Amino acid sequence: MNKPRALAPGAHVRVVTPASPTTPESIEAGVALLQKEGYEVTLAENVFAKDGYLAGADQIRAADLRDAFADPSVDAVVCSRGGYGCARLIPHLDLDQMAGSRKMFIGFSDVTTLHLALSRRGLVTIHAPMLLSFSVGRSNWTHMSFKAILKGQDPFPSNTPRAETINPGEAEGVLTGGCLCLLTDSLATPDALVCEGKILLIEDVDEHPHRVDAMLTHLLNTGQLQRVKGIVVGEMTATDEKPDPKIGAWPWRRIVEDRLAPLNVPTVVNYPIGHMKDMLSLPLGVRVKLDADAGTLSLLESPCA
Repeated sequence: MNKPRALAPGAHVRVVTPASPTTPESIEAGVALLQKEGYEVTLAENVFAKDGYLAGADQIRAADLRDAFADPSVDAVVCSRGGYGCARLIPHLDLDQMAGSRKMFIGFSDVTTLHLALSRRGLVTIHAPMLLSFSVGRSNWTHMSFKAILKGQDPFPSNTPRAETINPGEAEGVLTGGCLCLLTDSLATPDALVCEGKILLIEDVDEHPHRVDAMLTHLLNTGQLQRVKGIVVGEMTATDEKPDPKIGAWPWRRIVEDRLAPLNVPTVVNYPIGHMKDMLSLPLGVRVKLDADAGTLSLLESPCA
């Protein structure tokens, strides 16, 4: 794997908007956080573009990403937000060049598509809050984890909440995953999710309960989930609030247990990742240890070079 370089004070961080549109007000706090850490922050040319549910045309969003990864002065590329649109960029990107740059790439949610594509090409990327995430109050440990991962340090503060055990045991493997709907969408593409020997992260937001069931079932029917070493489920945010009145619903935690417990691999739920109020920052593409009894993850190697 190509590990990104850790950020030292004075490092140059470029902000891009590869999916849905954002506003200056929504990223102001996130920019201030980076600047307070001593980083130089610049905005991509089209960071505030808007075209319906997209942050401008595919070509200009892709151009901002290409420019950020090609610019030798840029050390890290952070997404302003997710939403929808990253998959539309794949045909317009030089993913091999991006992965070979060893720049730190940060985001989650719709950015899962880009994490998978860059991971397939060897780049360790960071599943972490985006600048929009800091427009509302977050816990101290969320800030601590984010700042630590930028510096290549351990991103697990001691006061981080523990996950709940579904299946006990310990497992080691390379960390992969992200937003469930994007993981499912990746199947049958050149950058499809690969679960063989991995520790899999899963989370999502605003999905109907039966759709969470359907996506997990699809991953089971493809045989991918049967290949994991362990599973870390964050939160299916707002899923329990979206039952289909025509068919009824199970609580999402029951769905997760029903679909995943029979795999008999170490599995936890309610791990602090995803669209929940507070979240850890995690490196995708490095070896980790899942202790499902304790409800914790730990790094087995450094996230940065």
